[in-house]
Amino acid sequence: MNCFVYSSKPYDELFLKEAAEQSQQQLRFSEARLSKETAILAKGFDAVCCFVNDDLNREIVQALYEGGTRFIVLRCAGFNNVHLATTKELGMRVARVPAYSPHAVAEHTVGLILSLNRKIHKAYSRVRDNNFSLEGLMGFDLFGKCAGVVGTGAIGACVVRILHGFGCQVLMHDVRCDEELKGYGAYVSLEEIFHRSDILTLHCPLNDSTHHLIQESTLAVMKPGVMLINTSRGGLIHTSDVIQGLKRAQIGSLGLDVYEEESQFFFEDFSQQVVQDDVFSRLLTFPNVLITSHQAFFTREAMSEIARVTMSNLLAFENGTAEGPTILC
Repeated sequence: MNCFVYSSKPYDELFLKEAAEQSQQQLRFSEARLSKETAILAKGFDAVCCFVNDDLNREIVQALYEGGTRFIVLRCAGFNNVHLATTKELGMRVARVPAYSPHAVAEHTVGLILSLNRKIHKAYSRVRDNNFSLEGLMGFDLFGKCAGVVGTGAIGACVVRILHGFGCQVLMHDVRCDEELKGYGAYVSLEEIFHRSDILTLHCPLNDSTHHLIQESTLAVMKPGVMLINTSRGGLIHTSDVIQGLKRAQIGSLGLDVYEEESQFFFEDFSQQVVQDDVFSRLLTFPNVLITSHQAFFTREAMSEIARVTMSNLLAFENGTAEGPTILC
């Protein structure tokens, strides 16, 4: 099968090519993101391989279909960028990588928590400037603190176990309870998890019910000084409301690996340019905010698994056996 790979970086090409050698899929790579203007690049290709910030709205899906594409294979877990109603209408199939390495994202999540709490990012810069003062670097013991985990799928479950290992009192919320996790914490309502958590970390998908889950009304019921972490999807947070929460110290610290408008600049080098996003720039002015560029997934193990499952999905579609948890429709 011939597949056009959008939003390709050198590391994508490295891992996907290695996996393709075993499945004999024909890949063409492009750094271009999938958009209305770039959909034409996939004309004549049976499949397209897309990433988190590729746009698969109704118009673009239709353009891909008209160009001959019948299969959309996502090399990520999230699919909020795909207009699934249109793919179903056209009879196109869509697959994803539901669980590449939950440990990668979970460990990055805890890394953000530890760095924010113990001001490791600040201490690193200070010491390099020969400033060995401890003023302003005081943190708190994670042991005994109440940690709220919203979403207990594969990633959230790993986070629960890690935080339990630190001695945190873990509260969980999900539409489905994981019976195995009940030995590590308690499932409670969203209202209770917001009200009691010293640390709140988000691991739920982005959909209509979770869009702007964190906004002015939910922030108002949280503990003053709560630590908020988001390594899931940027749209879970209403960024302007969070900025107001930071200004009035309702939020004590904020760790983000995702941002609602990240598609404009994440994964690219803008070091010689001015980022034209005033909201994001405002976030960067706070000393208690730590942002990484959607890198929580980025480990060798995760990249290998993403490539393996992506090639497996292409082969399954080619053989007419595309079924199972990787297939969305």
